[in-house]
Amino acid sequence: MGLTSSVGRLLFSTIFILAAWHQIEDFGSDGGSAIKAMEPKLAVFKNHVSAALGVDLPKVEIKYLLMAAMALEGVGAILFFFGSSLGAYLLLIFLASVTPIMHDFYNYDLSSSDYSREFIQFLKNLSLFGSLMFYLGMKSAAYKQARRVKAKAS
Repeated sequence: MGLTSSVGRLLFSTIFILAAWHQIEDFGSDGGSAIKAMEPKLAVFKNHVSAALGVDLPKVEIKYLLMAAMALEGVGAILFFFGSSLGAYLLLIFLASVTPIMHDFYNYDLSSSDYSREFIQFLKNLSLFGSLMFYLGMKSAAYKQARRVKAKAS
């Protein structure tokens, strides 16, 4: 089971490691293509949140948000590969913060191809989120079971 778990964590974290690596290589002095994709989506998201809450959100430099997202994604994936729960939590934070902003299917017409693409990406991220929650639940259950067995043995 140890080999299967390690290979599974490797395959799972490869998605995030490669994405973070690509963004780091593309970052340059202007933030690269990720900033160009993020700017309009973040503006729409901020407008939605501001309208819903009735307050203006503070201005944040998008480059710093992107750097934080890359750090969460890359560091979280590396830690997750080594079996760290912290890595899983970092990836959960990454997915929870990035998914509704970057995969905003709700801003497109149902018949458009953009809607389909963003909805599929949203569902993919939702399934990754669920997989991480499952991993954390199983890890917690295994830890509790091991403690019960140890307590009965002593």
